Amino acid sequence: MQWSQGVAACCASVGLAGLGERLLGHQAHHRVDGRVDLLDAIEMRRDEFDGAHLTAPDGLSHPLRRPCTQLLVHRHLPTRRNGPVTPHARLIVSNSCNHGSNERTGVVTRDLPREVDTVVVGGGTSGNVVAARLAESGTDVLVLEAGPDFGPFGSEAWPSDILDATRLGHSNDWGYDSGDTLPVKVAFERARAIGGCSDFNGTTQTWGHRRDYDGWAEAGNAGWSTDELLPLFEEGTRKMRVKRYRAAELTPWQRAWYDGGTAVGLPQLDTLNNLDETVGFAPEDNNIVDGVRWNTAFAYLDPARQLPNLRIVGDAHVDRVVVEHGRATGVLVHWRGAAHTVRAARVVVAGGAYNSPQVLQRSGIGAPGLLRGLGIEVVADLPGVGENLHDQPFALMSWSGSEKMARAMDELRATGWAPDEQAMAKAASSFDPDVFDLHFLPYSPTHRGAEKRWSCGVGALLPHSRGHVRILTRDPEAKPLIDHRFLSDPDRHDAQVLAEGMMQLREIAAAPAMRDLVGTEIHPGPETGGLDGLVRHVEANPDNYWHPVGTCKMGPADDPTAVVGNDGQVHGIAGCYVADCSIMPVTPRATTAMPAVVIGERIAQFLIKRV
Repeated sequence: MQWSQGVAACCASVGLAGLGERLLGHQAHHRVDGRVDLLDAIEMRRDEFDGAHLTAPDGLSHPLRRPCTQLLVHRHLPTRRNGPVTPHARLIVSNSCNHGSNERTGVVTRDLPREVDTVVVGGGTSGNVVAARLAESGTDVLVLEAGPDFGPFGSEAWPSDILDATRLGHSNDWGYDSGDTLPVKVAFERARAIGGCSDFNGTTQTWGHRRDYDGWAEAGNAGWSTDELLPLFEEGTRKMRVKRYRAAELTPWQRAWYDGGTAVGLPQLDTLNNLDETVGFAPEDNNIVDGVRWNTAFAYLDPARQLPNLRIVGDAHVDRVVVEHGRATGVLVHWRGAAHTVRAARVVVAGGAYNSPQVLQRSGIGAPGLLRGLGIEVVADLPGVGENLHDQPFALMSWSGSEKMARAMDELRATGWAPDEQAMAKAASSFDPDVFDLHFLPYSPTHRGAEKRWSCGVGALLPHSRGHVRILTRDPEAKPLIDHRFLSDPDRHDAQVLAEGMMQLREIAAAPAMRDLVGTEIHPGPETGGLDGLVRHVEANPDNYWHPVGTCKMGPADDPTAVVGNDGQVHGIAGCYVADCSIMPVTPRATTAMPAVVIGERIAQFLIKRV
């Protein structure tokens, strides 16, 4: 059978004759080594779906307009993306003396230079922004990424789970977890690949509230107020190609919660990203382009990859920053089985809240007791390195669902497009009644098992609990101690806020119109009891919202807990900077994907002014 005939036959078999989308979940869709092997490629064109509506079963009669966002699985076929059909650039592996191939991915890897102007340690969410902006300004930049560089968008090397915007990414993970620091083991997923955690995220782009960033500025960080950052939020939104779901595009599960929120006084908002607005439910803004999770490698690095002054090297794990006489002069990096020194006038550490403090500690920057105990020479006495770790604690509630809901969702999934996440609420506990300190996140993953299929999460956005990240050895490949100390604050504020949020979800689910759709609560279950019972439940089952921050805290030099100044420079070490969520003094009331982009933009501005 010809390939095209096979496509037609498969599509017709599921009632989608003429459409290729169902193959994304069909038996012909195989994965090899985490990558897609789909004969060649399937490209869905938007105009084939514009205006398409699905009719839900009785009781869910709103039209379900499938968004024109379809997962693209690329090899070498042309695609149409907001313009004429153009071929994807294919990554060519060169055997010349100037390039080498990464055997694991088949992706071009350039040789390490001996000296550059700026080294960016970590090609993650913020690091890619910094690297691209510096390169565009004419600076000679080297990006050292501990994981693979899969090349530009359209390269066949990108793992399908990283591209698939309908669910969280999971391949190329650092493998961090809580160990025995919590009552239950919690995985701290972090992407070890170019793009960083913008490869993994749920595609939700929220900004927070004006008080968050004004609070940073009021704490002594000039240049970080809301009004100063707002243009960068807008620019990041443009670069990341962020779009907003329409209410008519929400899946039945998402729409049920969006409509049901009125039961607890949550109005329906146009957007979650009005920095002066407080509570309400809204469709999410998302970084999805034609079904692909659009990461900062695509958004920022790809337009700059052809610049002669930008070099990107994957599978290059930086051990430490080389510091001489109080100045960063380069990095020691492990690459291709050997240690190499790259000299640089400036080093920007952008490894994220877990990895940036490790790099600094191995460099002799941190708490003297910790460093000397490991035989590391102290070059900067900064006890705040690795401290102030916090993430927004999270709790997931689940319901039994209903036949009506299952039928509606199954019909939608048969089209090939049914995202796990689409809508979110900003809500307030009694601890922050004037603004908001909770997220409600409807969630409907089919891949997580029946007990979690019909879920809604609660995130406590302003935690009081603080933990730490500490290296346990000088070995850069050894895992650190990551102790979040979730829900450990002595006044039990964090657990109380989570429990209040769960009580609000119960109230929404109990409304007559909702009860017929969501069914009965199965987790944690009504036997847990009221507020006090829920507090005990979350304390026994701590979880994270995947937004760790704070371990290289930004603050003035006279703050003994601060690690970097407002421009990202490490206190006491010239030429050494940090640019990622680790510099946040306090987490914003937001998912941290877009704030991480904004941090990259802001630090790049400071650095360019210094050139």
